[in-house]
Amino acid sequence: MASSCVTSSGSPHPGSHEVVVVVMDERKRKRMQSNRESARRSRLRKQKHLDDLMNCISLLSKENSQVLTRIHLIKQQHLKLEAENSVLRAQFIHLTKTLQSLKDICISSTTPRPPPPPPAAATACLGISNFSMRDLVDGFLNHHPWNMMMGPNCQYHYPVMASAEMLDY
Repeated sequence: MASSCVTSSGSPHPGSHEVVVVVMDERKRKRMQSNRESARRSRLRKQKHLDDLMNCISLLSKENSQVLTRIHLIKQQHLKLEAENSVLRAQFIHLTKTLQSLKDICISSTTPRPPPPPPAAATACLGISNFSMRDLVDGFLNHHPWNMMMGPNCQYHYPVMASAEMLDY
């Protein structure tokens, strides 16, 4: 840019120094204007980014609140189901024990029972006096094989009923 022609004042052309200063000032002014514009765009981008982040925070906070509400409801349902499950387990244990008791009763009722007490005439011959007719009838009814009419699943039990009139004294 510098030319080989130099005047006595030391500048290539008279008044060129002012032109250079003006050109430099113009470049500096354009650069400053460009920098200002770039800074303004940067601030706008930064503001837009900040607004986007704020919107994100708002959406995430709303979603977080909804998730916490769902968690609370699920916890309540879980506690309710655990309580119900506990009740059902207790009922299951009770019913299992009841079933086992019924099975035990069914098994014990199908096992042979002791023979009925001897008839009154036999007891009189043997000298047993504290044995009443009622004891004899009760023993006969409770231990007689006819009264053990049960099906294999203990569904039927029809005791034979007798009255005092039916018996021969």
